[in-house]
Amino acid sequence: MTSQVSSPAEQADGADDASESVVGEQRIMSDASGVPGAPGVPGEKEVRRLDRVIIRFAGDSGDGMQLTGDRFTSETASFGNDLSTLPNFPAEIRAPAGTLPGVSSFQLHFADHDILTPGDAPNVLVAMNPAALKANIGDVPRGADIIVNTDEFTKRPMAKVGYLTSPLEDGSLDAYQLHPVPLTTLTIEALKEFGLSRKEAERSKNMFALGLLSWMYHRPTEGTENFLRTKFAKKPNIAEANVAAFRAGWNFGETTEDFAVSYEVAPATTAFPTGTYRNISGNLALSYGLIAAAHQADLPLYLGSYPITPASDILHELSRHKNFGVRTFQAEDEIAAIGAALGASFGGSLAVTTTSGPGVALKSETIGLAVSLELPLLVVAIQRGGPSTGLPTKTEQADLLQAMYGRNGEAPVPIVAPRTPADCFDAAIEAARIAITYRTPVFLLSDGYLANGSEPWRIPEPHELPDLGVQFASGPNHQLADGTDVFWPYKRDPHTLARPWAVPGTPGLEHRIGGIEKQDGTGNISYDPANHDFMVRTRQAKIDGIEVPDLVVDDPDGARTLVLGWGSTYGPITAAVRRLRTGGHPIAQAHLGNINPFPRNLGEVLKRYDKVVVPEMNLGQLATLLRAKYLIDAHSYNQVNGMPFKAEQLATALKEAIDA
Repeated sequence: MTSQVSSPAEQADGADDASESVVGEQRIMSDASGVPGAPGVPGEKEVRRLDRVIIRFAGDSGDGMQLTGDRFTSETASFGNDLSTLPNFPAEIRAPAGTLPGVSSFQLHFADHDILTPGDAPNVLVAMNPAALKANIGDVPRGADIIVNTDEFTKRPMAKVGYLTSPLEDGSLDAYQLHPVPLTTLTIEALKEFGLSRKEAERSKNMFALGLLSWMYHRPTEGTENFLRTKFAKKPNIAEANVAAFRAGWNFGETTEDFAVSYEVAPATTAFPTGTYRNISGNLALSYGLIAAAHQADLPLYLGSYPITPASDILHELSRHKNFGVRTFQAEDEIAAIGAALGASFGGSLAVTTTSGPGVALKSETIGLAVSLELPLLVVAIQRGGPSTGLPTKTEQADLLQAMYGRNGEAPVPIVAPRTPADCFDAAIEAARIAITYRTPVFLLSDGYLANGSEPWRIPEPHELPDLGVQFASGPNHQLADGTDVFWPYKRDPHTLARPWAVPGTPGLEHRIGGIEKQDGTGNISYDPANHDFMVRTRQAKIDGIEVPDLVVDDPDGARTLVLGWGSTYGPITAAVRRLRTGGHPIAQAHLGNINPFPRNLGEVLKRYDKVVVPEMNLGQLATLLRAKYLIDAHSYNQVNGMPFKAEQLATALKEAIDA
């Protein structure tokens, strides 16, 4: 979905996630009208205008909560709201039905202004069964709306998750606005004419719920109906059944007395610069960034990959773009995948391998080989909870030190980390720039939160993209004492220290490759101690000399405390900082996108502040690097529960740091 924004503007610092409650409410009265083309009963219903809403859909893995959330998100993006999403699902393909480990959820925060996170607490929870209610009720604030599928609240499903009495009847939900809806029964009734079995009809109850929420928040409907007809094009009866369930949900909201109020959240026309926008996830943005980088470098793009959560979507997406010169190879294992990618780099391609933490461990030897060969290679690591298999579908930032040091010998590798789903596009281009310019493997460290989350992204104009043009070696580059012109594969550019990139098959450019140490210049095998010392120090100097942007510090009040983050903590940190400033507490903020090498001004920035707080979804890995390099007392604030930080949680911790 794309949408046009016609006028640029900036949102004031305090107008984002300063409060997770629904604020700025206005009330109007209107005549309700049904879905276009569907029957509806007109009647006067109250419409309230809100500036933001947080909705969470929750149910079994088989209830289609991710699809439901994705469709609501797409329509919200096409409507023009700013948004941020948080999908959350089990690691099992089909976890036991009706159990707490099997609950899948999708949270969406959308607003008429600039927002930064999926929100701390949902204003609306849609619970498809008792497990979904129990797993999520702890996050729901008092007074919020809870829509439950009453058909599932029978004795056995409730007992399975420990409910001794029905929460719909025992008063435990009295603090909430409870909306009991027999979603399954209503869906089956709406689909009688399609001749489906009960089981087939039940599968459409998520579309009934989507229709109800679409009515409740005035979301567009045409896109979802078109999507359903396209998705089930080979099964037109199923397609029309889903459309009918969707419309039935809309009409139920319009006609039932239980939903006397609907809500409007205006488009965020003042939040973004002028341009064409679309909703995009981190993995999709990263895929597009890789394609754009290859185009700007005029190189074929090659992906050698082995499927692993949460990186597999990049392989799936790039495999669709052969028309852009993209070649994808699904290898038999992680080692073969990176070996193929490194071979493609030797052959003159922009080579990429994608993985997550366990795969990085398997790829480490070949990454070291790429360091020795000094060839460009993008290692895209989408971090997840560890160690070992860990939490495959949950997020973490615990692979930073692995990326920094997880190889034998002195094998320095640049590290780039995106901060938002949309920023994954720019991070991919930045990683490609470094790899191509300095002839080195580069780590691109994203994580599960960014990979699966989504937000609006302004599609860049072609002239806004950097020129990544490559100058391949084309002939001899060194003259011997006897006057003979020869090619030296390790004769370096004096500015970047990069060696020439010689495409195999070019006459006169034959040279050795392999993991044994090379002689400076000639590239011959060398066991000379002095040469090895020189080559190790030169490879390190090449990485240290990479030109990266200076660190930008946001400090309007001359604060004494700096909060420094990296990667996906950007949204929660920025939301927390805005909360504190709204409350009159001065605090400075900076965020690292380049971690190796650090920005050249980082040391000077750190020395300006009495206290530096580093929030991380690990046990303090960036803080460890900062303490070691800059000898500062970096204060860690850590979380490793598989979920992103909440803005309120960070705001409380940062206020304590300021007060201390």
